[in-house]
Amino acid sequence: MPLALLAAPALTSCDTTPRERQEIVRNEARNLDSLADRTAATLKNAGRRAATFDSVSRSRNRQPLDNTSLETFNAELLGIFSGIEQLTPSTIEPAYKQFLQQVRARRKAWTQRDWDYATAIYKRLNARLNAVRLDVKGRNELHIRALQAEFTAMETSRDVKDLGQAVKN
Repeated sequence: MPLALLAAPALTSCDTTPRERQEIVRNEARNLDSLADRTAATLKNAGRRAATFDSVSRSRNRQPLDNTSLETFNAELLGIFSGIEQLTPSTIEPAYKQFLQQVRARRKAWTQRDWDYATAIYKRLNARLNAVRLDVKGRNELHIRALQAEFTAMETSRDVKDLGQAVKN
C-alpha cells in the first residue's frame, strides 16, 4: 500500500484548525446524545409496555378458571381420554398424543385465557402421569417427555409472541 494513502487522513486533519476540530467533535457529541435520548425513550416505553403486559398476565392468572369451561376444554382436547383420573399406564401416552394433536390444531386461534385452560389440563395429565409412572413402559415415557417438551415450547412461543406484540404496540 502506498505511503500516500496511509498519510491522507492525517493530512486532511492538518487542513483544519483546532477550533474547527473542536466544533466537529461537539456536533458529533450532540448527535450521539440525541441518539442516546431517543433510544432511552424507546426502551422506557418498551419497558412500560412489558410491565403492563406482565401485570395483565398476573391479574389473569389470579382469576380462577371456570369449571364448566375447563370441562369443555378437557372434553375437546382429550376426547375419549377426558377422564384423566381413570387413565392407566397403557392409556396415558395416547391421552398425551390426543391432547397435543388438538393443541397443535387449535393453538393459533387461542387467546391467553385459552392457554390457561390448556395448561390446567396439561398439569392434570402430568399429575396422573406421576401417579402411574412406575408402570409406564420406558418407550412410552420417552414419547410422553417429547410431547411435554413440545407443549412447553408452543406455550412459551405464544407468551413470547404476545409479549413482543405488547412491547411493539
